[in-house]
Amino acid sequence: MPFRPRFLSGSASAAKPSRRPTPSSPRASGLSALARRSLGAVLGTLLLSVAVAGAVSAQQGGERRGGPGGDFDFYVLALSWSPGFCAAGGGDEKVRDQCQWGSGLGFVVHGLWPQYERGFPSECSPAGRSPSRIAMEAAKGVYPDEGLARYEWRKHGTCSGLSPSDYFSAVRSARDKVVIPPNLKEPKADQTWTGVDLERAFIAANPGLRRDMLSVSCKGEVLQEVRICFTRDLRDFQTCPEVDRRGCRAREIRVPAVR
Repeated sequence: MPFRPRFLSGSASAAKPSRRPTPSSPRASGLSALARRSLGAVLGTLLLSVAVAGAVSAQQGGERRGGPGGDFDFYVLALSWSPGFCAAGGGDEKVRDQCQWGSGLGFVVHGLWPQYERGFPSECSPAGRSPSRIAMEAAKGVYPDEGLARYEWRKHGTCSGLSPSDYFSAVRSARDKVVIPPNLKEPKADQTWTGVDLERAFIAANPGLRRDMLSVSCKGEVLQEVRICFTRDLRDFQTCPEVDRRGCRAREIRVPAVR
């Protein structure tokens, strides 16, 4: 309760109030206001620091556009399971050939993606350079569709530091290094797997591959992709904890038959 000066009733000489600063005195109020301003400034600085740190962390762990080509740590080879990809609505314009009924496609190259330890680059300089017809010849037989090859070059290939022709050759080289497990080459009937068993099948078929070097991707409970990590020179498989953490969490994964 604020201190109030007390005066002696009826006395000509009233008691003088104490000069000691009190919560209600101007001096004390000034100090309190100063303290409040200082505290507010400190809190504001802390909140700004947290916001900036969060933004930097989010950027480091996500997509970074427009950087220089060739600045990355390793590659991810993404192999799409065509029946699952197309069944989940993946049949847009750039992959129209892949999703035609009767294509008979199983695992196909989705892309070869430069990656950081956390996050990935995209649409790097010079992002506007379009592959020539000669370069597109190098992409034939690698991607299921020319539209997908052009899209992948623009989004990911420009970050490799390679020319279009050399990038498509690198994609082919990475794909040739991966052996598809026998049971997953051209299944004629739907199958049900666990994520662990799918990983084990690829590990058994590819000496040197380990569980922390690949990831299984699903949509709902339908297989979408298997992603395998490579070193920059594509000579060896590469550990990739962040890619592995983004793997499918479904208890069982349905693998639709080729069509």
